Amino acid sequence: MLFAAGAGGDPERYRPLLEHLAAHDCQVIAPYFERFVAREATTAELLARPAGLVEALDRWASPDAAVVVVGHSIGGWAALCLAGATPWGRDGKPLDVPREPRVGRLVLYAPAVGWFAAPGALDAVTAPMLVYAGERDTVTPVEQAIHLKSAPTQVDLRVVPGAGHFSFMNTPPPGTVDSEGFDRSQFLTDLAQATTEFAITS
Repeated sequence: MLFAAGAGGDPERYRPLLEHLAAHDCQVIAPYFERFVAREATTAELLARPAGLVEALDRWASPDAAVVVVGHSIGGWAALCLAGATPWGRDGKPLDVPREPRVGRLVLYAPAVGWFAAPGALDAVTAPMLVYAGERDTVTPVEQAIHLKSAPTQVDLRVVPGAGHFSFMNTPPPGTVDSEGFDRSQFLTDLAQATTEFAITS
């Protein structure tokens, strides 16, 4: 299980999820990355995410390991890159990103999909996907997640009523407020279970 945090880069903010996965016989690899602001990130900063994930995988996983990548926000972007998606930069040209042929499944939380809007950008993604989108997400709106259905693979898209962009984090950024009536604690418990079930399904 390769975990890719959002722009904040700190997997500690998702620790209960990672502990749940580890408790269910998943080897969890969750590298730390330097924080950046996605809208202002340089191409080098962006590419460091998928490159760092491959480096962590090569260091800690066996060469024949079946790999599931779980990613939130820009971590979802990096996961898609590893699985074969081709992002396009702000200059209107495709980015040369790292790939990882061992990736067999993707679990994406509020993924940053805007980079994959070009025709054919998702054509090489064949790994089945479990995708969650927050109904109230203004950072990576539901429409971005819906675009993933154009990939030539099974996409289980679940729109979460009342959820925002940071509802997928056990420790969201300071000042983050959940929508009235949204039970984040229960949602995260259910999310961890669904993620585990999808990850260990052969």
